[in-house]
Amino acid sequence: MILLLVPSAAQDTDTLAADTLTAGDAVEDVAADSVLVPRDAGEVATQAATEAQGVLRGMWTGFVALLPKLAVAVGILLLVWGLTRLIRPAIKTLARRFEKGAAVAALVNTGLWILGVGAAVSVVAGNLGALVGSLGLVGLALSWSLQGPIESFTGWLLNSFKGYFHEGDRIAVGDVVGDVYRIDVLNTLVWEIGGPGSPSGIEAEQPTGRLITFPNSEIVSGTVVNYSRDFPFVWDEVAVAVAAESDLTYAAEVVKRVAVKHIGEAMQGPARTYAARLKDTPLDERVADTPEVFITLTDWGANLVVRYLVEIRSKRRVKTDLGVALVRELNETEHAGKILAAYPRQQIQLVGPGGEPEPWRMGPAPG
Repeated sequence: MILLLVPSAAQDTDTLAADTLTAGDAVEDVAADSVLVPRDAGEVATQAATEAQGVLRGMWTGFVALLPKLAVAVGILLLVWGLTRLIRPAIKTLARRFEKGAAVAALVNTGLWILGVGAAVSVVAGNLGALVGSLGLVGLALSWSLQGPIESFTGWLLNSFKGYFHEGDRIAVGDVVGDVYRIDVLNTLVWEIGGPGSPSGIEAEQPTGRLITFPNSEIVSGTVVNYSRDFPFVWDEVAVAVAAESDLTYAAEVVKRVAVKHIGEAMQGPARTYAARLKDTPLDERVADTPEVFITLTDWGANLVVRYLVEIRSKRRVKTDLGVALVRELNETEHAGKILAAYPRQQIQLVGPGGEPEPWRMGPAPG
C-alpha cells in the first residue's frame, strides 16, 4: 500500500512544479507587455496625421452621401418660399379688409413654413418618429420661454379677425388711452390722449403728443374700449350751478333752450343712427334727439346738467362753446331774481337756551 502511494505523490509534485513554471512564464509575459517601449516623435506625428486624414476622409464621405438629401431639403424650402410669395398677395386681394387678409396670410405662411421645415429636416434626418418627438420637445420649450410673444401674436390675430380696433380709432386698453397710429404683429402704437388723472398733466381729452406702445397681449387679457368704431359719437355733459333760491324750473327751461340752439341740429342725425342700431337689440332704443337737462341738488344749491350727443374728437370744443353760451345767457338782466348764481356757502343759526332761534347780534355778548 505504501509503495503504491509514493509514485503518485511524486507525480503530483511534478505537476505542481510544472504549473508553477507556467504561471511564472505568464507573469513574465505580462510584465513584458506592461513595459512602455519609447517611440520616435516622428512616428507619433505620422500616426496622428494618418488618423486625422482618416477622420476627414470619413466626414467628406458622409457629406457626399448626404448631398442628395440636402438638395431635396433645400428644394422643399425653396418651394415653400415660392408658395408664400404667391399666396400672400392673393389672400390680401381676396380679403375685404387689409387687417383680416394680413392675419390669414400670416397663418397660412406660418403653417407652410412649419410643414416645409419639418419635411426638410425629416429628409435629412431620415427618422420621422424621432423628428416628431424632438420637434414636440422643442415646441414645448419654446412655448414656455416665449409666452409673451405668443400671447401678443394671438392678440393680433384676434384683433385682425374680430376687428376690436383699427388704425385711426380712439381706444382705451388698460391704462392707455389714445388714437391708434400703427398695429404691428406684437405691439400697437397709439397717440396718447389726456384726461382726468393723466400722467401727462393734460386733463382734457386731447392729444398729448406722446406715442405709447403696448403689447397685443393686452387684447387677450385686458379690456378694450373703442370710442369711435362704427359710431364715433359719445354722450357728454355740461353742468351749470345755480343757487337754491333760484326758480329751478325756469332755469332748466332757459338752459335747454340755449343747448338746443347751439347743438340741437347737429345732434339729430347721430341720435337717429344710434336709435336704429339699438332697434334690433334688447337694449332701450329710446334715444333723445335733442339735448336734455337734469337737476342735481347739492348742499349749497343745484346743478343743471345738460346731456347731449357729440362726436368723440369734438368734445372739448363743443363743451367750451356751450359753456360760454350758457354763462352769457344766464347773466342777462331778464333773468335777474329768477336765476341766482351759486357759490359754496355756510349758514350759522344761533340757538338760545330754550332751543329757539335767535337773531344774529354784533358786539359783545350780554353780561
